[in-house]
Amino acid sequence: MVEVANQADPPVCRVMDYGKFKYEQSQKAKESRKKATHILVKEMKYRPKIGSGDFETKTRRVEKFLTEGSKVKVTIMFRGREIQYPQLGRKILDDVAESISHVGRVEVYPEQEGRNMTMLLTPGKATRRQREAIEALQAEALETEEALEEVESSSALDEEQTNKETLETEQDLEI
Repeated sequence: MVEVANQADPPVCRVMDYGKFKYEQSQKAKESRKKATHILVKEMKYRPKIGSGDFETKTRRVEKFLTEGSKVKVTIMFRGREIQYPQLGRKILDDVAESISHVGRVEVYPEQEGRNMTMLLTPGKATRRQREAIEALQAEALETEEALEEVESSSALDEEQTNKETLETEQDLEI
């Protein structure tokens, strides 16, 4: 006698071969494990002072992992005084995210964990909200860059104008 459904009220029992019952249960469990999706998390490590060739090679590998269906954890490892410049690591992670945007998207945005900065990428296109956020950040960076250039050019014009005025006053004094 084998208890088939213990949660039922009253519990259901059946007279059957217990060995056969256990075998069927193990076969069902094995079949369900086959159908389950198994996602690997691969890791790619970068350094803040990475060269352009190395960056491109590692990024191609990240693209390959994403096209195979694996998630990728991108890690920036800081050593020594490099930890004082997290913006360098952030820029590299942003460049990686931008270059793989056609095959994957950012699942977990960059965050600092001790001497490492990590980001998790997942296969599939970026969501509309993520693309809009990236475009907004890029537009903001462009605006600040233009504002800096404008301030620099206006200060150069002011300096040039003061030089002209001093020349005119010097010429008036000579006359």
